[in-house]
Amino acid sequence: MENTLGLEIIEVVEQAAIASARLMGKGDKNEADRVAVEAMRERMNKIHMRGRIVIGEGERDEAPMLYIGEEVGICTQPDAKTFCNPDELVEIDIAVDPCEGTNLCAYGQPGSMAVLAISEKGGLFAAPDFYMRKLAAPPAAKGHVDITKSATENLKILSECLDRSIDELVVVVMERDRHDDLIKEIREAGARVQLISDGDVGAAINCGFAGTNIHALMGIGAAPEGVISAAAMRCLGGHFQGQLIYDPAVVKTGLIGESKEANIARLQEMGITDPDKVYNADELASGKDVLFAGAGITSGNLMKGVSFFKGGARTQTLVISSQSKTARFVDTIHMFDQPHVIQLH
Repeated sequence: MENTLGLEIIEVVEQAAIASARLMGKGDKNEADRVAVEAMRERMNKIHMRGRIVIGEGERDEAPMLYIGEEVGICTQPDAKTFCNPDELVEIDIAVDPCEGTNLCAYGQPGSMAVLAISEKGGLFAAPDFYMRKLAAPPAAKGHVDITKSATENLKILSECLDRSIDELVVVVMERDRHDDLIKEIREAGARVQLISDGDVGAAINCGFAGTNIHALMGIGAAPEGVISAAAMRCLGGHFQGQLIYDPAVVKTGLIGESKEANIARLQEMGITDPDKVYNADELASGKDVLFAGAGITSGNLMKGVSFFKGGARTQTLVISSQSKTARFVDTIHMFDQPHVIQLH
């Protein structure tokens, strides 16, 4: 899968990032998301594959762009047999967030990315559009920290696993009312808190790399983004756990269904019989081969954002593969017009 789709998947997130970056700082998060979706779909529909969106913008009647269940790839088109024999191709499941951190892009803040994860059919957990309690940590802490423990307990464990004092640890938490007690506990335990307004996929992935000065992600964020984070962390060998949140009273901010009871019924309809189950990365991204790709829209810890120059643009992309056990940073010059003035610095 990596050999046949790797480069094209890189181009998918690059094109989405470039499209969003043109609207960086203009204060219109919906438009930044829309153009990224269109760019991502257009490029995916040129790939020689049979793809299906399992995590996207929502159900078809709610969001007619990269909706859950949408088929993508040149071999899913009505005239597919003109280009290929669809029956010979492996079916691919795809999780996408064309503009992860729409507010970050809209207001010119760091850390916005275009991201996706792919696996063979059935290899990605089709998370409902609920919220998820998340815990991400570096590979050294994998299987030692636990989302069912308190933040204080996990910080002590993390300190031992990383051979660092607790006051050296940095925990990323989304700035939401629901996290007031969590933030207070982390600080009282002696660790430092980095608050973010959006974009917890990037925060989770940062935990998988040494030198980012981010040692954990804690708190509640969107469930679909949790699956994408889990895919990346599985490939990196990092720790990731997620637990679905179905009670609107716990979330406090944001929409999460009509009621706790209605949400439990919806989970049961989806075949989720244990709504309180704690999932690890191998369960959320269970496929034999998993591939993650993310291109920076605005600059973050791992990747620079899109930079435009006369006649082109430059992107940085991270591609992580469970198949080759690699994390590749791809620096690309995109040449739009003639003459090309390629700026290397």
